[in-house]
Amino acid sequence: MDSSRPALGIGMVGYAFMGAAHSQAWRNAHRFFDLPLTPDMRVLCGRDEGRARAAADRLGWPEVETDWRRLLERDDVDLVDVCTPGDTHAEIAIAALEAGKHVLCEKPLANTVDEARAMAAAADRAARDGVWAMVGFTYRRVPAIALARRLVEEGRIGTVRHVRAQYLQDWLADPAAPMSWRLEKQRAGSGALGDIGAHIVDLTQFITGDRVASVTSRLETFVTERPWPDDGVGGLTGTGAAGGATGTVTVDDAATFLARFDSGAMGVFEATRYASGRKNAIRIEINGTDGSLAFDFEDMNVLHVYDAGAPAEVAGFTRVVVTEPTHPYLAAWWPPGHGLGYEHGFTHQVVDLVEAIAAGSQPLPSFTDGLQVQTVLDAVVTSAQSGRWVDAEVPDLDARDTMTPKERIET
Repeated sequence: MDSSRPALGIGMVGYAFMGAAHSQAWRNAHRFFDLPLTPDMRVLCGRDEGRARAAADRLGWPEVETDWRRLLERDDVDLVDVCTPGDTHAEIAIAALEAGKHVLCEKPLANTVDEARAMAAAADRAARDGVWAMVGFTYRRVPAIALARRLVEEGRIGTVRHVRAQYLQDWLADPAAPMSWRLEKQRAGSGALGDIGAHIVDLTQFITGDRVASVTSRLETFVTERPWPDDGVGGLTGTGAAGGATGTVTVDDAATFLARFDSGAMGVFEATRYASGRKNAIRIEINGTDGSLAFDFEDMNVLHVYDAGAPAEVAGFTRVVVTEPTHPYLAAWWPPGHGLGYEHGFTHQVVDLVEAIAAGSQPLPSFTDGLQVQTVLDAVVTSAQSGRWVDAEVPDLDARDTMTPKERIET
């Protein structure tokens, strides 16, 4: 740790996939970027002490707690990083903010709009005392995505007319793939819609600076029963692997929806975990009056740029390798042409969060931004149930403060 800079003590709740990615970022951010505060990994929290200790040893955390409430009592923890399933986000994040701890919370912000409102209200109150909260829509920090936003802001593609976004995975394409908490509504909130669809809602709004105003949608569950994994860990609807027990899938497997943006732009969205052969394809294309942008995360160091004003004999998409030091975040990394990977987005997330905390400014995306995405997801669900176009709610900060967090969650 850099002893010349003040330390920012980190306590993290959760240690699985996201916990590992976040740990890598906390370990490395200050080693490549000149940060005003030095992240100090203090304690990892998990319910199973043995598993938590093994994860802490592997990921670089010196201490372990088994109750997240203990993090809030520790003077050496300044920030709580929430990497748990969605059903726990609201309780942990609100309590941490009320205890004066900064919060980084994985996406989607919550499982329901009411939970997200309560979290945004708590973050709004905490910000008045200089305590900050951010939601982890990490793909914003991919340099090619950040460059796309810059080009739209600069007017390089003119007025946006069309937005096309897909998030395609295939880890559930096999009907014998095992159950997990991500397939249980009570824990995950929704399926492909919240798990990966939330990302493309946030990304398209981030790139365009525009808001999804209304949607019409369809949700589908293709396989409704799945076997519990061989480790014998049961869940809300199953009893474990013994005897071939199965669990009931209570979330969507795929989501598709059309969208209208505030500006009048049209959007087409698709999120599925059944796209055979697609491992993590985040495909975004933005068409404007003066050009277009296209991106696919499976080729994450490249942005395709089309200039409609180019002479016809040389017109076409230009493949831009986004590794130049003038591109977002790249000055701290490798020589041009040496690409970055999935983990670097989490490092950039830490950089932006730490710099905002040190500056006393709101880190982005805020909990209010997370709430706004949640209202879009909620509109998608309502539309799928009703078969109608549904408006996405505009968050109202003043209205949120009329109820306590507990009242909001229980409403």
